[in-house]
This record gives sequence, structure tokens and C-alpha cells, in this order.
Amino acid sequence: MTSTVPAAARTPRRQGRREDRGSAPRAAAARPRRPRERLLARFTDAGGVIHEVVCRRGASGSRLVIDRESAAREDGVLVARLFAEEPDANADLVCAIYLADRSRRELRCAGVSRDGADVLDGADAGPAGEWPPDALQGQGCVFRLCAQRARMSIAELRWQRVDAGGALRPVSVRDVVAAMQSYEPVLTSTVRALALHAGQPEVSTSTLRAELTRVLESPIVLNRLLREAVLQRIAGRGLSMSEIAIRCGRTKRDRNGNESGDTSWLARRLGLLPDAGQQTPTPWVHSDVLALIARSGLALSPHEVEAA
Repeated sequence: MTSTVPAAARTPRRQGRREDRGSAPRAAAARPRRPRERLLARFTDAGGVIHEVVCRRGASGSRLVIDRESAAREDGVLVARLFAEEPDANADLVCAIYLADRSRRELRCAGVSRDGADVLDGADAGPAGEWPPDALQGQGCVFRLCAQRARMSIAELRWQRVDAGGALRPVSVRDVVAAMQSYEPVLTSTVRALALHAGQPEVSTSTLRAELTRVLESPIVLNRLLREAVLQRIAGRGLSMSEIAIRCGRTKRDRNGNESGDTSWLARRLGLLPDAGQQTPTPWVHSDVLALIARSGLALSPHEVEAA
């Protein structure tokens, strides 16, 4: 289309445009390019090797969350594949899930066998009222099952948390299970201790027995295996957290009316984000919600994602 603007009026604009064109390469060079990958976290494995978890751009706008050794810039293990429509924050969520699962898998139990067979060996019993240390270590805490005198006139058999200075503070069976992210060997140790002290009036077991009953009968269960199952599906089958949430009927809409899965809801149920009013994520999930995510979101039987 022919312009009707007079030539005299066009000349300054053309000069200005030439100047702009001359400065454009310099301006483009000054703008930082979007990095090909983003560092999400660093950690050191059990062998002392430093790892990096990075989010790298993939094909068709996708992003790859990769765990690699810091010294090996290209090799690595695929943790998850994020689709183009997913927000960048999902990479951080997946990374946090991955690191949480790694740390929990590396928990160590001190003084007990894996099945609790050598727990509470009466041959090592100490003074009256004391119980040999059934020491469990999880999430930086050490727990012991022993009899301690408190406000009662007789000793009380309870799980105790060992503070940094060696002081003991009573905690519930549920607290120990949550710290260990596993029911065993906590429940086996508790059952054996109660059986051994049955009929002994010098040691009270009523509180410990009630705590054990509440854990066994509660509909609130650990979410560890559910979290691991979600992470495996994200990494191995290209399934996103958004799609899992949509399958569970949990959706949200942005300002433009576009629908996506409520990944925040899913992250809270997996024990990654804290619930409203809480400071830390919960290791627990209601069994009905676990069944919903397992059946609808992952096409699994709920029994496959129930922690032992």
C-alpha cells in the first residue's frame, strides 16, 4: 500500500529508524538470553559425590528435570518430564518430591534389624525401670523406647525423642512413625515391648497401648509410597502432576478461563506443600484421598501405595 505521508515528514523518521536499526544488535546483545537449563538443587549422595538437579529445555516446549553428577555436565538420570503447559513451579515441586524421597530412603536404623528381630533383647536390660535402647533415627531425630519416671509414681513406658544434649522428651507412636516415614520397625518394637511388660505393675503401659491402638485404627495413613508412585509415573510415562489432579477431579481456571489441574492440592496430599496454617508438609493423607489418587490418578490399587 502506497504511503500518503509527505517525504519531508518521512525523512526524520527514516533516520530515526536507521539509528534504531543500528543499535538493535547492541540492544539484543545486552539482553540476557533465557538459560538452557536452571539449577534446582544440589546434594551429596551416600558415596560423597555431589549431584545437581536441573531443569533443562526439551522438545516442543517441554522441560526435563534431571539428576546428574556435578562433574558430568551432560549425563544424568531423568527424574520427570514436564509438558509445555505446566508452570515453571512444577519443576521445583518435582525436585522437592525427588529430594524428599531420596532422604527418606537413606534413613538408617541404629540398634535394630530390618524386621525388628533383635529389638528389645532382654539379655541387655539395664536397671529396673529402664529398657534397653530401641534406637531409631529418622529425619535428624533419634528415638528410644524406654521406661521413664515422670509425673506418675511409677515408670511409664513411652517412645522418647533424644535431644541434642541427650535429654529425653516423650513423643507418641504416631510421631515416631511420621519421622521414620514407615510403620516398621516402630510398630513391631512397640508390640513386643507391651507384651514383655504385660502384668508388670511397676511399669505403666496404658498410654503407649492407647497410642498404638490409635495408629492401627486411624483412617489417616502415610503418604510416602503414594508420593513415590506419582514421581515414578511422572518420570517414566510422561504423566504430569496437572493431569493426575484433573483425573482426580481437582481443577482450576486462570484469568482467561483455561482449565488445568490443581497441582497445589496434589502437592499437599503428597506431603510436599504444607496445608493452610501449617509450617511444614504433612506425612499423612486420609485413606479415602489416597484411594482417589491411586485409582483415578494412577490407575493403581490403593494397596499398592499403602506404606508398611
